[in-house]
Amino acid sequence: MIEIRNVSRIYYDTAGLPVEALQAVSLEIREGEFLSLIGPSGCGKTTLLRLIAGLDLPRSGELFIEGRAIEKPSHERGYVFQQAALFPWKTVEENIAIGLKARHIYKEKKGLVPEYIHLVGLDGFSKSYPHELSGGMMQRVAIARALINKPKVLLLDEPLGALDAFTRIELQDTIRRIRRETGTTIVLVTHDVDEAIYLSDRIAIMTARPGKINEIIKVEINSERDRNRDDFIGLRRRALEKLHLAGVVYANVQGGGEAI
Repeated sequence: MIEIRNVSRIYYDTAGLPVEALQAVSLEIREGEFLSLIGPSGCGKTTLLRLIAGLDLPRSGELFIEGRAIEKPSHERGYVFQQAALFPWKTVEENIAIGLKARHIYKEKKGLVPEYIHLVGLDGFSKSYPHELSGGMMQRVAIARALINKPKVLLLDEPLGALDAFTRIELQDTIRRIRRETGTTIVLVTHDVDEAIYLSDRIAIMTARPGKINEIIKVEINSERDRNRDDFIGLRRRALEKLHLAGVVYANVQGGGEAI
């Protein structure tokens, strides 16, 4: 589905000095796959996601979707940001319909709007405005807005990062259900190792800046993804070790503190 070939990206800071965000990243993402990108802050996860979306261009290297070069944004690649970024003066149904209107297909496709409201679990809120919604509900609207265009790939940039723990778990279950029902290829940027394990088929671990793909872990555990089972815990330990955090996390747990 997506092929990333030897991609590098350099920015320039306020002093005009080069900052290498990504260095020679190569990766293939299969059709229908759920792949998570994890790594330390500033390692280029969001930069890579923006390149896949066509919101940015690489300094060198190439990106392809189904053999076609990615050079600009497209409705084939839906993007959900960290913040829902809804239009405050528009209702839930109006926010979800924005993409259809931008593509001038709203009249023939407007029947999809209630379907996607139902898909993300917002029945009864179609006429509500963003200020009347919780943070989790707003992110559901953002996901529906991205999905209504029936993208080949859904790109999620830490959409659950600002939510409370209960809402986050609830939305993780929603994303799993949407993936089962739609079969959409999904790429998620997250700092949460448990979230990556719970949702993904594979996890790509990135190095500190300049970001590279250090290792790819296949998530081969039970389909229920029980966070308390030995296979889940073992995979968590392996991922944390690769991130050089395992010692700190498990020392805290053994000492009675909370895991990082």
